[in-house]
Amino acid sequence: MSSAELGRRGADDERRTDRLDRETMELLNELRVVLTGVQVLFAFLLTVPFSDRFAALGTTDRLVFAIAFMATAMASALLIAPTTFHRIRFRQRDKKRMLRWANRFAIAGSVLLAIAIGSIVLLVIDVLYASPAPAVVAASVTAIIVWTWFGLPLARRAEDERSDRPDG
Repeated sequence: MSSAELGRRGADDERRTDRLDRETMELLNELRVVLTGVQVLFAFLLTVPFSDRFAALGTTDRLVFAIAFMATAMASALLIAPTTFHRIRFRQRDKKRMLRWANRFAIAGSVLLAIAIGSIVLLVIDVLYASPAPAVVAASVTAIIVWTWFGLPLARRAEDERSDRPDG
């Protein structure tokens, strides 16, 4: 291998390393934002069973609360997992695999967070209004979350993939 090829190969490796470092920082910064919201929601949910009005909730409302609570707990676990993975694998030259797993954890945690938010909206609106409003409001909020968090990015991804095809 010539010195020019070695130099080019080293530059490619360095660019790959720089890209992995940048992607790691982007992911950790994104998780920092999401985790704040999850922590606030979880803290709120931790207090609900100890309030006087909780005893008055019916079976369905308690089930909705349990779904929101468990989804928030699992979202917390999945959204914290990339940081723990990164700490345990620190300096093990495993960033590429860590980023793949962290991306999966972040997406799964976001799905669970969407479920938690939709559930808690349903519960709160149901406690406030005894009508069909809770289901409509919760479905609307959940639809907005699903579209903005998942639908739009997936639609753009599909559009990009179509435009990258030779026949597209």
